[in-house]
Amino acid sequence: MKSKKLSEVIIKIFKKNGFVLSEPDVFLDSNYIIERSGEKFRNSMLTLEGEDGKTMCLRPDLTVASCVSFLQKKSSSKIYYSGQAYRRSSKEGTNFINDQLGIEILGSKNQIQDDFKVLNTILEIAKKIKRKKIKIKVGDISLFKSLINSLDMPERWKLRLIRHFWRPSYFEELLKRLEKNTDIDAVTFDDDKKRFYEMKKFDQGKIVAGRSVFEILKRFDKKIKDPRSFSDGKKIVKIIKSFLKINCKLEDLNEKLFDFTKRNNLEKNIFKDFKSILNLKKLKQDIYFISNFGRDVEYYTGIVFEVFSEKKEIARGGRYDNLLKALGAKKNIPAVGAAINLKNI
Repeated sequence: MKSKKLSEVIIKIFKKNGFVLSEPDVFLDSNYIIERSGEKFRNSMLTLEGEDGKTMCLRPDLTVASCVSFLQKKSSSKIYYSGQAYRRSSKEGTNFINDQLGIEILGSKNQIQDDFKVLNTILEIAKKIKRKKIKIKVGDISLFKSLINSLDMPERWKLRLIRHFWRPSYFEELLKRLEKNTDIDAVTFDDDKKRFYEMKKFDQGKIVAGRSVFEILKRFDKKIKDPRSFSDGKKIVKIIKSFLKINCKLEDLNEKLFDFTKRNNLEKNIFKDFKSILNLKKLKQDIYFISNFGRDVEYYTGIVFEVFSEKKEIARGGRYDNLLKALGAKKNIPAVGAAINLKNI
C-alpha cells in the first residue's frame, strides 16, 4: 500500500473516532522549547536566526508542537496530526525529516476511557491495513512512582530516582550509590544550599527548564532538610530491582503485583491506581506488561505502549500529564497520545 493511500486510510479512521485535524506551526521559538522542556531537544533541533535576532527552530516533534498550538490557540482537545518533524539524530545515515501521523487527547477528562480510546484506535488501524501477528507491550511509569513513594528512604533519594528513571544508565549508577549508601559529597551539598538561598531572591514564577522557581525551591528545601544518614539502601535497591524484572501477560499482572508486595512486606494498595492498564484486557489482544518499559521519553507519566506487527513497531504512545504545564499551562493538564511509524507499515 503506497504511503499516500495508507495515510488516507489512517486519517479516515482518526476522523471516524472523533479526532479533528491540528496543523501546528512549523517554526517554533527555540528558547521557549529549551526553557520549557529542558535540554531534551537542544542537540537535535534545527535552528535559524530571524531578521529580528530571534532564534527559531523547525518543530522537532509533533506532539510538542501540537501542545504548544493547543495552549496558544485553544484548539480542539481531541486532535490528529499529519506532517513532518525535523531533528538531527546521532545515528549515522538517519534522515532528519520524520513523517509523523498521530492522535492526542489534550485535557483528557477520563484517564481510563481515554487511554483505551487511543490504543483502541491504533489497533483498529492495524487491523484495517491487515497487519498480522499483532502484539502490544505496555508499561506504566506511575506504578514505578507509586512504589518509590511507598518505600522508607530519604525524600532526596525518592526525587532522584523518579526524576532520572527515564535515563537507564544514570539510573543504574544511582542504584549502585544507594546500595552502598554513598550520598552526595559535602561540597555538592553546600553548593545546593548556596544555590537555594540565591534562588530565593528570584521571581518565584519564573520558569527554568519546565519548572517554576517556586517548585525548584520547594524541591531544594526537601533535599537540604533530609537526614544525611541512611542505612537501608541495599534492601531498597533489592526491592526496586525485583519490581523492574516483572514481565508477564496482562492477565497475570494482578497476581504478579500481589505476590511482589507480599514478598517484600509492602502495603497491599500501593498499586491501586493501575486500572487503566487492566482495562486494556477488553481489547482481547496479546498484551504483555513490562515494568521496565517505556522509560526512554522524559515526559511520560503513566501508561506507555508500543504496538507491533511481525516484530516491527507500527505505533507507540503514552500518557504525559505534566508536559502541557512544562510548556506554559498554569497547572497540569492530563493528556495521552500515540504516533504511527509509517516506515514499518
